Amino acid sequence: MKTIEGFKLRKLGNEYILVGESMALINFNKMITLNETAGFLWEKAEEQTHSHGAFDASALCKALCAEYEVSPEQAMTDVEATIASWKEAGVIEG
Repeated sequence: MKTIEGFKLRKLGNEYILVGESMALINFNKMITLNETAGFLWEKAEEQTHSHGAFDASALCKALCAEYEVSPEQAMTDVEATIASWKEAGVIEG
């Protein structure tokens, strides 16, 4: 999987939003909000996409476990749910 180029993560108070920076990516009917954990995962997914061409759930799970006190099982559940929401929102492909 990989993040779609042109979406940038912005912090807004205690939440994060994904902003489409080109006219083709802007959809004024939908705002993509992320909590702190999902924002962290987005940053890691972007890093992996830019350095390796793609990201995967297991690498995001490892990053989540390293950053937060969470079991690998719970981390994977959270990562999979987050990836599913990103697919539904159309901000990742693959």
